[in-house]
Amino acid sequence: MQETIADLARRANELKGEGRLEDAVGLLEQIVRASPSSGVAEHNLAAGLGDLGRWAEAEPHLRAAFKKGVDAPETWLVLARCLQRLGRLDEAEAAYIDAIRRQLRSADAFRDLTQLRWMRSGDADATLAALDRDVAAHAGGGLGPNIVKSEALQFMGRGEEAYRLLDLLAATHPNDAGLSIRAAQAAASLLKPPEALKHAQRAASLAPTEPAVHFAMVEALLATGDAKRADVIAEGLRTALPNDQHAIALQATAWRLMGDPRYSDLYDYGAFVSRQTLDVPRGWRDLPHYLGDLARALKQAHAYREHPFNQSLRHGSQAPDLLQQAHPAIRALPQALDGPIRRRLTALGTGADPVRSRNTGSYAFRGMWSVKLYPNGYHADHVHPQGWLSSACYVETVKDSAREGWIKFGQPGVPTSPALAPEHFEKPEPGLLVLFPSYMWHGTVPFSGDQTRLSFAFDIVPA
Repeated sequence: MQETIADLARRANELKGEGRLEDAVGLLEQIVRASPSSGVAEHNLAAGLGDLGRWAEAEPHLRAAFKKGVDAPETWLVLARCLQRLGRLDEAEAAYIDAIRRQLRSADAFRDLTQLRWMRSGDADATLAALDRDVAAHAGGGLGPNIVKSEALQFMGRGEEAYRLLDLLAATHPNDAGLSIRAAQAAASLLKPPEALKHAQRAASLAPTEPAVHFAMVEALLATGDAKRADVIAEGLRTALPNDQHAIALQATAWRLMGDPRYSDLYDYGAFVSRQTLDVPRGWRDLPHYLGDLARALKQAHAYREHPFNQSLRHGSQAPDLLQQAHPAIRALPQALDGPIRRRLTALGTGADPVRSRNTGSYAFRGMWSVKLYPNGYHADHVHPQGWLSSACYVETVKDSAREGWIKFGQPGVPTSPALAPEHFEKPEPGLLVLFPSYMWHGTVPFSGDQTRLSFAFDIVPA
């Protein structure tokens, strides 16, 4: 029996939930062909292409959606993101404002617009003032803009102000579990364990089955030093979400605090952290020439002065969607990476641990981006929740002193009692590819001087 459009749409959503984005887009294309007058089908296909970073392909479908009668704020928001990723930043700002005018209660457009202004200018006061003006001009924005303001404050280095705002919002919206989660995380980041636990317990009373609540509770318990209770809740998260790398990292942190030998099995740096060199792709005579072309191409892709919100980067810029870039040196990256990745998968072999148990010998990229760090820049310690193996690949490095600019492993990205130090370091070198499990806490030692450091990174998952 021939599938209906509703059947195709349902299957597309299922594939998207499974991370099979290319397959989902294939079905969305079928829906557009089967429904030539549907603006909604055009919007959905554009959004799917955007999920893959294929923004140049997405834009015509967004324009078609408007021509077919769609004027939804969600479509304007996707268009704004599309224009931003295509480097048309003034047009993107205008489209975000159009989205805000059409849906006053959504935080997404406020967040993306505020983040864009911050990344372009690096001016915290001007960015926050613009957000306040937008909220005043479009009264009825509700809670969303205040949440955005708290995020902006936090990632602009004004964490105490962010926490005060979230603490107030949680008090005035006592039935909002999401606000309590945010307040718990903000309190923990400021080394306020009792406050973090108070907010996490409030969230747990409101939404006891929500995974996000359990993550917040584990983090609060680690901050207070209650590793045993944290371990129990983290075990439940791993049972429910067996491939979630954040859950693995949190339980491993509890094990380290408890002196549990299972920690060393997960954080076995000799077994799981590898140093390899990029292959020279076709068309370049040696690695230095390729890295020179790659550096020039990556620098052209960096359009911002400051880091985005809700990511590990501090004092630097990020260029996303590298796999969709047209420059030959960037297009050659999958070829330069394939050999090192496959050699690493062969060396890993199979086993019962969270890394080797998923090793099929094949892989797929899940995102690739470039980072340019400025002096005093770094990555806060973090993990990649949806990855399997993560990476750091260096194109231009800096002269180091006392491990400045090195990648470090093992220092948790959440506060713990007692505090835990990094355990392992790798020195960046041009052309070096470091591969490691996505659950491993990793960050960057800040560096001094006046140089910048250029790198790119990606996650892979089993194919």
